[in-house]
Amino acid sequence: MSGSVLFDAPGPKARRRITILNIVAALAFIGFLVWVVKVLGDYGQLDAAKWVSFTQSGTWANYILPGLLNTLKAAAIAIATSMVFGFVFGMGRLAHNKVVNVLSSIVVEFFRSVPVLLMMIFFWIFFGRMGIVPSGDAPFVAVVLALTLYNGSVVAELIRSGVHGLPKGQREAGIAIGLTRGQSLRFIEVPQALVAMMPALLGQFVVILKDSALGYIINYNELLFNGRLLGTGNANVFQALLVVAVIFIVINFALTSLAQWVSTRVARRRAKADATEDEDAGDTGLMMPEAPGITGPNK
Repeated sequence: MSGSVLFDAPGPKARRRITILNIVAALAFIGFLVWVVKVLGDYGQLDAAKWVSFTQSGTWANYILPGLLNTLKAAAIAIATSMVFGFVFGMGRLAHNKVVNVLSSIVVEFFRSVPVLLMMIFFWIFFGRMGIVPSGDAPFVAVVLALTLYNGSVVAELIRSGVHGLPKGQREAGIAIGLTRGQSLRFIEVPQALVAMMPALLGQFVVILKDSALGYIINYNELLFNGRLLGTGNANVFQALLVVAVIFIVINFALTSLAQWVSTRVARRRAKADATEDEDAGDTGLMMPEAPGITGPNK
């Protein structure tokens, strides 16, 4: 019998086949990379002249760093506003009031279904034609608003599912000490759900950062937009996009590592709390006095 209920543990022959397949796949991937490098070399994409502009301070000061700053600014604001949006409508989906519940559900499901790029284009055209915001700020506002509505809806769903995943005893304990259902949600259930869903929330922050690159389509001068502008001016678009991709990979890897670290910490805290509860329960059981009238076994 294996320790898994989903599949049996592979035997010696299966492990040997898996090892061989992994080696073959690794060699194939290395061969593919060698072929790509050779093709790039044949077309002159690896020439030093194509890369020299990235060793100049003006490239970073005028294009890369301002674009990165705009990307991080849009992502940071969208993260904050999406958390507020998600908390408000997540609480609305958990409300007992049917009108609030239905309206919140419609808003969340609607914005979860609309593509982010479509919302960016819509708000960009809308703000530009209506003159609600200055034309120069319309791309930035459109990017932030679209990211907020879509990802805020996802956060609201995470909060709802996180609360429903808690043991019912949490709510019952809150009601038992005199809290209303709303107070139990705000002070007991939602904080626990946010802690439990923290890895998923951090993963959603990675999505926000990546989706901010869609702003180049509506002329928001973020990292990808400035990278393409730089590459077009220096006739090295491929190199510019590769540098931009590496920067995105590094940032997203850092956020993903943070999410994994938080997930590990949360799992350890849960395990420690469960162990403490079990120990307390065991100690309580040992200290229980013997009920009157019950004698021990005959010797």
